[in-house]
Amino acid sequence: MTNATKIASRLKEIRTDNHLSQKEFGALLSVSQDTVSLWETGKSIPTVEFLIAISKRFGVSVDYILCLKDF
Repeated sequence: MTNATKIASRLKEIRTDNHLSQKEFGALLSVSQDTVSLWETGKSIPTVEFLIAISKRFGVSVDYILCLKDF
């Protein structure tokens, strides 16, 4: 599994654990559903700004999103 694939999986996990659709997740971050889809398929990775926003909004560390830690 590549790093992009691991990050994609982690992002989808965060979204689904919070019972959000891709559209709802994107709306919280001011991005489109298409952008969320690209993130979740590993075709794109969120910028540092979005990683920080996701971290703060969902109470997880950036290290967790980037699969550097398991918590």
